[in-house]
Amino acid sequence: MMIEDILKTRIIAIVRMERYDRAVQIAEALVEGGISIIEFSLSGTGAYQAIGSTRKVLGDKARIGVGTVLYPQAVEEAVDAGAQFVVTPVMRVNVIAACQSLHVPILCGAFTPTEALTAHEAGADMIKIFPARFGGPSYIRDLLAPLPQLRLVPTGGVSVENAHAYIDAGAVAVAVGGNLIPTQAVTNGDWAQISAKAHTYVEALRAGK
Repeated sequence: MMIEDILKTRIIAIVRMERYDRAVQIAEALVEGGISIIEFSLSGTGAYQAIGSTRKVLGDKARIGVGTVLYPQAVEEAVDAGAQFVVTPVMRVNVIAACQSLHVPILCGAFTPTEALTAHEAGADMIKIFPARFGGPSYIRDLLAPLPQLRLVPTGGVSVENAHAYIDAGAVAVAVGGNLIPTQAVTNGDWAQISAKAHTYVEALRAGK
């Protein structure tokens, strides 16, 4: 179901803050704008608590995952907190194995064709191509030419202007962080701005169908 939801919505919001004391408000703003797949990065303080509190408040309105996962122990801790999917920034076979043992979907990070295929063959559900800005949509198309079995999710540098181009190139979804959730908007409590940005991305992807 989790993977099907990503394939349907085609966008994952990456929440990367120094502290997650306003996690619920951010998630509510994203859902209001039409984005229901949300990832909290472990690079910030309080990520596990953010996952738990957001799941409690939003329930079935959103799917909540954990990002920047580098070690199997973090998978266990995140799933215990309520994470419904796992994302890595790089290719981590041991993290894929941990996700498989707990029956939780994983988007494994990769950049080169070898890394992407290795992650796929190790059991990753989707491959997060990061940082996507270095290759752009044409790189996604080039990867898929010899490796059409890969489900690619470009991340890093995805904007409103190029989001649909990644889908047109063959990506199954995109993941967006700073361009979608400005730090200043969170600081100011400008949830309407985040909702508006989310809506803009949703519309851009719809236009690319």
